[in-house]
Amino acid sequence: MARLHDIGRYTTPPETQHLEALAREAYATIPADLRDALGNVVIHVLDFPDDETLEEMDCESPFDLLGLYRGTNLLMKSSMDSPEDMDMIFLYRRPILDYWCDSGEDLADVVKHVLIHEIGHHFGFSDDDMEHIERYPGGAAS
Repeated sequence: MARLHDIGRYTTPPETQHLEALAREAYATIPADLRDALGNVVIHVLDFPDDETLEEMDCESPFDLLGLYRGTNLLMKSSMDSPEDMDMIFLYRRPILDYWCDSGEDLADVVKHVLIHEIGHHFGFSDDDMEHIERYPGGAAS
């Protein structure tokens, strides 16, 4: 699959399906045992967070939020829980693209960073833990 990160390749902004492909690619690089532990987390790519989310997160602009984890942190879950909603990770396309253009970073790296950060919230990981996962070289557990 051709890498989708080269800003010079685009005559129009990358679409939702491009970011979804990058998210799948990034997801495949995290340790397999971590992917297995995630269970049924669903990843959605939307253009922007909704107004309720922006208000809840105290955002001044819809570009302030690149991603969001919705669900119960695994450290807070109990085997007796019966979740009403599925755990979800939202990646917000337009804010991610804005950050990508401003930063000059590789788009695949930006998507991976946001995805791993949101997965980290799911597990209650520290920033150091998340950085370690970002540097993980492939999809197999060590």
